[in-house]
Amino acid sequence: MRAMKNYPYVITVSSEKGGVGKTTLATNLAIFLKALDENLPVSIFSFDNHFTVDKMFSIKGQKLSGTVADLLLETPGCDLLHTGQYGVNYIPSSTALNDLRGSLKGPMVLARLLAMSNISGIVIVDTRPDLDVMTQNALYAADRVLVPIKDMASMDNCRNIFELFDKRGLDRKSLTLIPCLIDERIKFEGLFKDQKTLLKAFAINRGYRCSDTFISKSPKVESLNTNPDGRIYPILTHGRGTDVYSQFTSLGQNAIKEYYDTKEPRALLFDSWQKEEDQRKKEAYFGRLTGLKSECLVCGKELKQDSQVSYYCESSDGAASGYVESDCFTGFLISAIFRIERELPADDPTRMMIDQTARESVFVLNPGEGESPGSIDFHRFDLSGSSLLKKTYPLARLPERDGFSGIVEGTLAGYEGQLRDAFLMVHPVSGENPASILVEENYREMVKLKKRIASQL
Repeated sequence: MRAMKNYPYVITVSSEKGGVGKTTLATNLAIFLKALDENLPVSIFSFDNHFTVDKMFSIKGQKLSGTVADLLLETPGCDLLHTGQYGVNYIPSSTALNDLRGSLKGPMVLARLLAMSNISGIVIVDTRPDLDVMTQNALYAADRVLVPIKDMASMDNCRNIFELFDKRGLDRKSLTLIPCLIDERIKFEGLFKDQKTLLKAFAINRGYRCSDTFISKSPKVESLNTNPDGRIYPILTHGRGTDVYSQFTSLGQNAIKEYYDTKEPRALLFDSWQKEEDQRKKEAYFGRLTGLKSECLVCGKELKQDSQVSYYCESSDGAASGYVESDCFTGFLISAIFRIERELPADDPTRMMIDQTARESVFVLNPGEGESPGSIDFHRFDLSGSSLLKKTYPLARLPERDGFSGIVEGTLAGYEGQLRDAFLMVHPVSGENPASILVEENYREMVKLKKRIASQL
């Protein structure tokens, strides 16, 4: 038992080259693992859309609930497992995976889902013959990646998987090439006597780990997928006496040994990291929350529980942050920016237009320097960071209680009354939940926007 919770040991079978025996390897390995250790939970699912997993493991009349698409939509993995033929658990395949590709945010989604799945034992993931986002997720979640190769073309293709691991800083040691569909009748003169020896030599020469076990080409095994019943028969029951049977036995024994030797599978490590990351995010969120000024940054009045705040302000150096009430900021724009001296009631069309435009904009107040010291550059950007307006206002000419003095001095004041070398960004927020902008994901996007704007100032 792994710690206090079930964490799966994940074997991903992947190759960009089709026709190398990838799915045959994945499905039959699952069956041999279960046969070699009947107490070991073995599960399998596929990101491919050929439904071979379902044909191999489904039981006639079995009521199905959920598919691999539901796994990607956050349904706990343990709730999607169906006990199938040969004692192997499987998650039914889905035709909806193409529609989900765009919704996967990064290559670590599956690692997180498997860490939360409460699935124990070994999980085998069959992949599509490409390196799309789902295959990348399956690779990153794996404790062991088996890459079947049958010729030099398939070996050349696996280079992309190794380069992906190098690019992402993942350990190549989890990648293992396994020669498949090897025709043992083919012999060579010289140092390399046969296909498997030649492929292994080339693999080692390129710095790839290659399995000592290989899978032979076998007409009898190939016939198991083609029969009048339309079924797919496993090597375990219909391939006895073949070399392939003993080769899968050896491959399964090696996988079981690795499983028991692995005290901390990636799912457990990812779960531990995720908990630490969640704690860090909480602490960062509360740190940002407690750093907020308690008063409205325009009028200076204390913000109360029922205050209608609509804007979040933060200096570029992070030294000052707080909220602005909706009416205060609209009033600031009316008097200080548009220089409308008369009072505009709440239902005035001009005020309503200014208020609506402001809620769709980001504003920046930047102290002038160089040729325009003692002034403020006022910028308006759209929510993507594209500049819409720039005006310069001399601070010296502004009235004492002008909105500029309150918001600028309250956020950018430095030593002996001088303004700091920083700018103030004003960003619209949800009136119902203004603190949502301080949550990690939203705050990160705002920081990206701030950097985009800073590069234009």
